[in-house]
Amino acid sequence: MTENPAPAAPAAPAAPAARDLFEPARLGPLDLPNRLVMAPMTRNRAAADGTPLPVMAEYYAQRAGAGLIIAEATTPNRVGATYPNIPAIHRDAHVEGWRTVTDTVRAAGGRMFLQLQHGGRIGHPETSGLHPVAPSPVPFPGPVHTPSGPRPAVVPREMTADDIRATVEDFANAARNAVAAGFAGVEVHSANGYLLHQFLGQDTNRRTDAYGGPVAHRIRFTGEVVRAVADAIGAERVGVRIAPGVTANAMAEGDTEAIYPELVAALAGTGPAYLHVVFADPGQALFRELRAAWPGTLIANPVLGWGGPLPEDGGRAAAEGLLAAGADLIALGRPFLANPDLVHRLRTGAPVNQVRDRGLMYTGGADGYTDYPALHTPATAPRPALAPAPAGG
Repeated sequence: MTENPAPAAPAAPAAPAARDLFEPARLGPLDLPNRLVMAPMTRNRAAADGTPLPVMAEYYAQRAGAGLIIAEATTPNRVGATYPNIPAIHRDAHVEGWRTVTDTVRAAGGRMFLQLQHGGRIGHPETSGLHPVAPSPVPFPGPVHTPSGPRPAVVPREMTADDIRATVEDFANAARNAVAAGFAGVEVHSANGYLLHQFLGQDTNRRTDAYGGPVAHRIRFTGEVVRAVADAIGAERVGVRIAPGVTANAMAEGDTEAIYPELVAALAGTGPAYLHVVFADPGQALFRELRAAWPGTLIANPVLGWGGPLPEDGGRAAAEGLLAAGADLIALGRPFLANPDLVHRLRTGAPVNQVRDRGLMYTGGADGYTDYPALHTPATAPRPALAPAPAGG
C-alpha cells in the first residue's frame, strides 16, 4: 500500500514591501510626493490677535518640498489661546491670514493640514483675556508664558457640560474655517499636555461625570471632538495626534497602557485619514500594538533627542527604522525647522543645518525662522546608501 504524501506546508505570508522615504504616498484626498511630513511646531510669529503674518507664508513656502506640512498649533477659540503670538482660526481675519499662507505654499508645490490646539490649563488671562478652562481645577505646576513674560499659572475653571459642548462645536467651526482658508485638512491635537490630553490623564482629569474616571469616560471628549470635526469637513480630511506616555507640560496619564488601545479603537470607528504618534519608538510594545490596531495611515514622529544636536543624517536612519516597523509617513520637527530643503538633504546625504539657538524658535521675526540656508545642488544628485536603523530608532 502506497502512503499518501504529506500535505505541503502552507506558504509563508509575503513580507510587506519595504517603504521608501522618497516614494509617493496617498493620504485622504492628497497625493504626496514623498513620505516626509513637516511636524507642527509652535513658532510664535502671528500677530497678537492670532492673525498669521506674511513672514509665516515665506517660512512654510520654503519647506514646501515636504510630502505634507502640518501647520503649527492654532487655537479654535479665544479661551484656548496657549501662548502669546500663536495663530488662531476663529475669526475672518484669521482665515484671510491663513489663506495667504496656503496660497503661497500651494504656488510653491506644497500641501498643508492645520493643527487645531486648545491649551486648556496652559493658558493665562494675560494671553487670552479670559480665565483658562480645563477638565478639572488642577493648575499647571509652574510658570506659563504670557505677553509680559513668565507668570504663575492660575487655577483653571472646571469645564461645565455646556463648556464641553461649546468647545466641541468650536473645533468643528475651526475645521470649517481651515478648509475655507485653503487647508487640505486639519489635525486634532490630543497630545503634549494640552486640553484634549488633559482629559485623558488621571492627574489632570479628576471629574466624576461622564468625562472622568474610567478610561472609557476620559477618552470621550477627544472622541467627540474628532467626530464633530469629521462631520464638519469629512473624515478623510482629519488627522489626530496622540502622545502615549509623554510627560510634556507636566502630564501624568497614570494608565497609559490602558488609555491608548481603547482611544485608538474608538477613533478608528470615526475613520480619520491618519493617526499621528509623537515620539514613536519601534521597539516599544505599545507602538506595535497601536500600529496593528490602527486600520489607516499612521504618521510616526521619531525620538531625536529634544534639546540636543540633530543627528548627522538629519533623522533619516530613525525615519527609515519607523517605516520598517510599519509607519506610513514620518513627521520631523527640528530637522525641518533648520533645513528648508530637508527632503533634498536627506535624499542626497548632504550635511544638515543645526538649530542655531533654541530661543530663536519663539522670539518672532526672521531670525532663526526664514534665514536658514538651503543648498543649491541638483535635485538629481545620487542618493547614498545608509546602514539600517538600530533597534529602537
